[in-house]
Amino acid sequence: MFAVIVNTITILIGASVGLLLRKGLPESVSDAMMKGLGLCTIFIGIQGMIEEEYILVLILSTIVGIVIGELLDVDGHINRAAERLTSRFSGKGEGAKIAQAFVTSCLIMNVGAMTIVGSLDAGLRGNFSMLYTKSLLDLISGIPMAAAMGVGVMGSALFTLVFQGGIVLLAEYIAPYLSETLIKELVCTGSLMILAIGFNMLGVTKLKVLNYLPGLLVVPLALKLMQALGF
Repeated sequence: MFAVIVNTITILIGASVGLLLRKGLPESVSDAMMKGLGLCTIFIGIQGMIEEEYILVLILSTIVGIVIGELLDVDGHINRAAERLTSRFSGKGEGAKIAQAFVTSCLIMNVGAMTIVGSLDAGLRGNFSMLYTKSLLDLISGIPMAAAMGVGVMGSALFTLVFQGGIVLLAEYIAPYLSETLIKELVCTGSLMILAIGFNMLGVTKLKVLNYLPGLLVVPLALKLMQALGF
Protein backbone atom coordinates (compact mmCIF):
# COMPACT_ATOMS: atom_id res chain seq x y z
CA MET A 1 0.00 0.00 0.00
CA PHE A 2 2.98 2.33 0.47
CA ALA A 3 3.29 2.92 -3.29
CA VAL A 4 -0.43 3.82 -3.47
CA ILE A 5 -0.01 6.32 -0.64
CA VAL A 6 3.00 7.79 -2.48
CA ASN A 7 0.86 8.10 -5.63
CA THR A 8 -1.89 9.83 -3.65
CA ILE A 9 0.57 12.31 -2.18
CA THR A 10 2.17 13.09 -5.56
CA ILE A 11 -1.25 13.91 -7.02
CA LEU A 12 -1.95 16.26 -4.11
CA ILE A 13 1.43 17.94 -4.55
CA GLY A 14 1.03 18.31 -8.31
CA ALA A 15 -2.52 19.63 -8.00
CA SER A 16 -1.49 22.06 -5.26
CA VAL A 17 1.28 23.48 -7.44
CA GLY A 18 -1.20 23.78 -10.31
CA LEU A 19 -3.69 25.65 -8.12
CA LEU A 20 -0.99 28.10 -7.02
CA LEU A 21 -0.09 28.74 -10.66
CA ARG A 22 -3.77 29.13 -11.54
CA LYS A 23 -4.17 32.10 -9.18
CA GLY A 24 -1.71 34.22 -11.10
CA LEU A 25 -2.88 33.30 -14.59
CA PRO A 26 -4.96 35.68 -16.76
CA GLU A 27 -8.24 34.18 -17.91
CA SER A 28 -7.06 34.11 -21.52
CA VAL A 29 -4.03 32.01 -20.56
CA SER A 30 -6.18 29.68 -18.45
CA ASP A 31 -8.56 29.17 -21.38
CA ALA A 32 -5.65 28.50 -23.73
CA MET A 33 -4.27 25.93 -21.27
CA MET A 34 -7.67 24.24 -21.13
CA LYS A 35 -7.69 23.94 -24.94
CA GLY A 36 -4.15 22.57 -24.93
CA LEU A 37 -5.05 20.08 -22.22
CA GLY A 38 -8.09 19.13 -24.28
CA LEU A 39 -5.84 18.28 -27.24
CA CYS A 40 -3.59 16.20 -24.98
CA THR A 41 -6.67 14.44 -23.56
CA ILE A 42 -7.82 13.54 -27.09
CA PHE A 43 -4.38 12.09 -27.81
CA ILE A 44 -4.47 10.04 -24.58
CA GLY A 45 -7.91 8.72 -25.53
CA ILE A 46 -6.83 7.72 -29.04
CA GLN A 47 -3.63 6.14 -27.72
CA GLY A 48 -5.62 4.03 -25.25
CA MET A 49 -7.94 2.74 -27.98
CA ILE A 50 -5.25 1.59 -30.40
CA GLU A 51 -5.11 -1.98 -29.05
CA GLU A 52 -8.87 -2.58 -29.29
CA GLU A 53 -9.50 -6.25 -30.20
CA TYR A 54 -13.26 -6.67 -29.76
CA ILE A 55 -14.86 -3.63 -31.36
CA LEU A 56 -18.32 -5.05 -30.60
CA VAL A 57 -17.48 -5.09 -26.89
CA LEU A 58 -16.60 -1.38 -27.09
CA ILE A 59 -19.83 -0.58 -28.95
CA LEU A 60 -22.08 -2.71 -26.73
CA SER A 61 -20.50 -1.49 -23.48
CA THR A 62 -20.71 2.15 -24.52
CA ILE A 63 -24.31 2.04 -25.77
CA VAL A 64 -25.67 -0.01 -22.85
CA GLY A 65 -23.67 2.13 -20.42
CA ILE A 66 -25.12 5.33 -21.90
CA VAL A 67 -28.67 3.97 -21.66
CA ILE A 68 -28.12 3.07 -18.00
CA GLY A 69 -26.46 6.41 -17.30
CA GLU A 70 -29.25 8.39 -18.96
CA LEU A 71 -32.01 6.44 -17.20
CA LEU A 72 -30.29 6.89 -13.83
CA ASP A 73 -29.30 10.49 -14.70
CA VAL A 74 -25.79 9.91 -13.33
CA ASP A 75 -24.57 13.23 -14.73
CA GLY A 76 -27.41 15.19 -13.14
CA HIS A 77 -27.10 13.54 -9.72
CA ILE A 78 -23.32 14.03 -9.52
CA ASN A 79 -23.46 17.64 -10.70
CA ARG A 80 -26.29 18.51 -8.30
CA ALA A 81 -24.47 16.84 -5.41
CA ALA A 82 -21.29 18.74 -6.26
CA GLU A 83 -23.28 21.98 -6.45
CA ARG A 84 -24.76 21.42 -3.00
CA LEU A 85 -21.36 20.59 -1.50
CA THR A 86 -19.59 23.57 -3.02
CA SER A 87 -22.32 26.24 -3.00
CA ARG A 88 -21.12 27.66 0.32
CA PHE A 89 -17.56 28.07 -0.87
CA SER A 90 -17.89 28.93 -4.56
CA GLY A 91 -20.14 30.70 -7.02
CA LYS A 92 -23.21 29.33 -8.74
CA GLY A 93 -22.40 26.75 -11.40
CA GLU A 94 -18.96 26.00 -9.96
CA GLY A 95 -20.12 22.63 -8.63
CA ALA A 96 -20.52 21.21 -12.13
CA LYS A 97 -17.04 22.43 -13.09
CA ILE A 98 -15.54 20.82 -9.99
CA ALA A 99 -17.35 17.55 -10.72
CA GLN A 100 -16.13 17.58 -14.32
CA ALA A 101 -12.55 18.28 -13.21
CA PHE A 102 -12.78 15.44 -10.70
CA VAL A 103 -14.08 12.90 -13.21
CA THR A 104 -11.67 14.04 -15.94
CA SER A 105 -8.61 13.74 -13.70
CA CYS A 106 -9.78 10.39 -12.28
CA LEU A 107 -10.17 8.91 -15.76
CA ILE A 108 -6.90 10.29 -17.11
CA MET A 109 -4.91 9.17 -14.07
CA ASN A 110 -6.56 5.80 -13.44
CA VAL A 111 -7.87 4.40 -16.74
CA GLY A 112 -4.85 2.61 -18.09
CA ALA A 113 -3.06 -0.70 -18.05
CA MET A 114 -0.34 0.83 -15.86
CA THR A 115 -2.85 1.39 -13.05
CA ILE A 116 -4.41 -2.07 -13.13
CA VAL A 117 -1.31 -4.13 -13.92
CA GLY A 118 0.85 -2.04 -11.57
CA SER A 119 -1.60 -2.48 -8.69
CA LEU A 120 -1.89 -6.22 -9.31
CA ASP A 121 1.90 -6.49 -9.46
CA ALA A 122 2.19 -4.65 -6.17
CA GLY A 123 -0.43 -6.82 -4.47
CA LEU A 124 0.72 -10.19 -5.81
CA ARG A 125 4.51 -9.81 -6.05
CA GLY A 126 5.33 -6.78 -3.95
CA ASN A 127 6.73 -5.07 -7.04
CA PHE A 128 6.01 -1.34 -6.78
CA SER A 129 8.14 -0.06 -9.68
CA MET A 130 5.21 0.53 -12.05
CA LEU A 131 3.22 2.42 -9.42
CA TYR A 132 6.24 4.59 -8.59
CA THR A 133 6.58 5.42 -12.28
CA LYS A 134 2.88 6.28 -12.40
CA SER A 135 3.31 8.47 -9.31
CA LEU A 136 5.91 10.56 -11.12
CA LEU A 137 3.67 10.87 -14.19
CA ASP A 138 0.69 11.91 -12.04
CA LEU A 139 2.83 14.49 -10.23
CA ILE A 140 3.74 16.10 -13.53
CA SER A 141 0.29 15.83 -15.16
CA GLY A 142 -1.50 17.06 -12.02
CA ILE A 143 0.12 20.50 -12.34
CA PRO A 144 -1.38 21.55 -15.72
CA MET A 145 -4.67 19.79 -14.99
CA ALA A 146 -5.22 21.71 -11.74
CA ALA A 147 -3.98 24.95 -13.32
CA ALA A 148 -6.50 24.56 -16.15
CA MET A 149 -9.48 22.92 -14.39
CA GLY A 150 -9.22 23.90 -10.74
CA VAL A 151 -9.66 22.30 -7.34
CA GLY A 152 -11.70 19.32 -8.57
CA VAL A 153 -8.45 17.64 -9.61
CA MET A 154 -7.54 17.26 -5.92
CA GLY A 155 -10.38 14.76 -5.55
CA SER A 156 -8.65 12.32 -7.88
CA ALA A 157 -6.10 11.72 -5.10
CA LEU A 158 -8.80 10.18 -2.90
CA PHE A 159 -10.16 8.16 -5.81
CA THR A 160 -6.66 6.88 -6.57
CA LEU A 161 -6.17 5.87 -2.94
CA VAL A 162 -9.44 3.91 -2.89
CA PHE A 163 -9.30 2.46 -6.42
CA GLN A 164 -5.62 1.47 -6.60
CA GLY A 165 -5.55 0.56 -2.91
CA GLY A 166 -8.54 -1.72 -3.40
CA ILE A 167 -6.86 -3.55 -6.28
CA VAL A 168 -3.62 -3.96 -4.29
CA LEU A 169 -5.40 -5.31 -1.21
CA LEU A 170 -7.71 -7.60 -3.21
CA ALA A 171 -5.18 -8.55 -5.89
CA GLU A 172 -5.13 -12.21 -4.90
CA TYR A 173 -8.90 -12.47 -5.40
CA ILE A 174 -9.24 -10.16 -8.41
CA ALA A 175 -6.33 -11.43 -10.52
CA PRO A 176 -8.02 -14.67 -11.71
CA TYR A 177 -10.86 -12.63 -13.24
CA LEU A 178 -8.74 -9.89 -14.84
CA SER A 179 -7.43 -11.45 -18.02
CA GLU A 180 -5.16 -9.48 -20.33
CA THR A 181 -8.05 -9.20 -22.80
CA LEU A 182 -10.46 -7.83 -20.18
CA ILE A 183 -7.90 -5.25 -19.05
CA LYS A 184 -7.45 -4.13 -22.66
CA GLU A 185 -11.20 -3.78 -23.16
CA LEU A 186 -11.62 -1.81 -19.93
CA VAL A 187 -8.81 0.51 -20.99
CA CYS A 188 -10.28 0.96 -24.48
CA THR A 189 -13.78 1.74 -23.19
CA GLY A 190 -12.38 4.15 -20.62
CA SER A 191 -10.21 5.75 -23.29
CA LEU A 192 -13.29 6.43 -25.41
CA MET A 193 -14.68 8.41 -22.46
CA ILE A 194 -11.38 10.27 -22.16
CA LEU A 195 -11.63 11.10 -25.87
CA ALA A 196 -15.15 12.48 -25.33
CA ILE A 197 -13.87 14.61 -22.44
CA GLY A 198 -11.17 16.02 -24.71
CA PHE A 199 -13.76 17.14 -27.27
CA ASN A 200 -15.81 18.74 -24.48
CA MET A 201 -12.74 20.62 -23.24
CA LEU A 202 -12.21 22.03 -26.73
CA GLY A 203 -15.85 23.12 -26.86
CA VAL A 204 -16.53 20.90 -29.87
CA THR A 205 -19.18 18.86 -28.04
CA LYS A 206 -21.24 18.99 -24.85
CA LEU A 207 -21.39 15.27 -24.12
CA LYS A 208 -22.59 14.10 -20.69
CA VAL A 209 -19.57 11.87 -20.14
CA LEU A 210 -20.64 11.05 -16.58
CA ASN A 211 -23.54 9.11 -18.11
CA TYR A 212 -21.00 6.97 -19.98
CA LEU A 213 -19.38 5.65 -16.80
CA PRO A 214 -21.73 2.64 -16.31
CA GLY A 215 -20.21 1.33 -19.56
CA LEU A 216 -17.12 0.27 -17.61
CA LEU A 217 -19.29 -2.09 -15.54
CA VAL A 218 -20.82 -3.55 -18.71
CA VAL A 219 -17.44 -4.45 -20.28
CA PRO A 220 -16.93 -7.83 -18.50
CA LEU A 221 -20.45 -8.97 -19.41
CA ALA A 222 -20.14 -7.77 -23.02
CA LEU A 223 -16.79 -9.54 -23.39
CA LYS A 224 -18.18 -12.83 -22.07
CA LEU A 225 -21.14 -12.53 -24.44
CA MET A 226 -18.94 -11.89 -27.49
CA GLN A 227 -16.63 -14.78 -26.58
CA ALA A 228 -19.61 -17.09 -26.02
CA LEU A 229 -20.96 -16.16 -29.47
CA GLY A 230 -17.57 -16.87 -31.03
CA PHE A 231 -16.69 -13.30 -32.07
